[in-house]
Amino acid sequence: MTATTRTELYLPAGTGAADGFDLVVTPESAGWEHSSLRVLPLAPGAERTIETGGEEMFVVPLSGGATVTLGAESITLEGRESVFAGPTDVAYLPVRSTVTLAGSGRIALCGARTDTVLPFRYGPRAEVPVELRGAGQSSRQVRNFGTVGSFETGSIIACEVITPGGNWSSYPAHKHDEAGPHESELEEIYYFEIAPGPAGQPGLGFHRTSSSPGHEIDIMVEVHDRDTVLIPWGWHGPCAAAPGHDMYYLNVMAGPGDERAWLITDHPDQAWVRETWADQPVDARLGGQ
Repeated sequence: MTATTRTELYLPAGTGAADGFDLVVTPESAGWEHSSLRVLPLAPGAERTIETGGEEMFVVPLSGGATVTLGAESITLEGRESVFAGPTDVAYLPVRSTVTLAGSGRIALCGARTDTVLPFRYGPRAEVPVELRGAGQSSRQVRNFGTVGSFETGSIIACEVITPGGNWSSYPAHKHDEAGPHESELEEIYYFEIAPGPAGQPGLGFHRTSSSPGHEIDIMVEVHDRDTVLIPWGWHGPCAAAPGHDMYYLNVMAGPGDERAWLITDHPDQAWVRETWADQPVDARLGGQ
């Protein structure tokens, strides 16, 4: 992949729309090899047929719910009111499947190319591991619906992160662009939703990606509701949520490794911050979600 600029890797809301989807990121459109993301709006009573092709996928309701049908088998996803209402149940779609989605709301399809064939499956909301990571103003909630050890897949790794207004996440900045015993090589997609103010005022946050050894990249962008950032490589983070506006992002990762793993390296200038968390409480706004 040769894309390294803000213009090519930052997709403001609406700019990635195509074929009835609010967002379409494919390996071809991103200029890489593995990861994808689509966001599908479903009107009440509407249906959409999805061909997974060479990708496995997670069906993740962002708002509303859906019935997912593959052959004679159907999975009903209860979903949720919004991404800020807590974790959701999900469905896993195998490669080379024809699937029908019916329901009402906005549905994310997180994808990755793989040769592994696994069954059509349901992931209940109650079984999503929820992790409170960091402390103080680095507190965030991670919903590990599709991470290593939480859900078996061929290649895809996916999770959701909630960052309360005024906090930082993806901090310290980290990278996963080299294959080795201590780091995985993974492409990554960040899809953002930003909570509005009390009278519906549009919110904002910030995202940073910077060059790592041998990988030039420079992204410093103000992100808004339904924006997307593509990360082929580099140190990514922090993500900063503006005070008064909680930040959500959906992470989709995949790479060429034979082993599905999420191994990262912290930015050497920022790694020290982890040592400060032991003496700080986790942000109380994350309790009980």
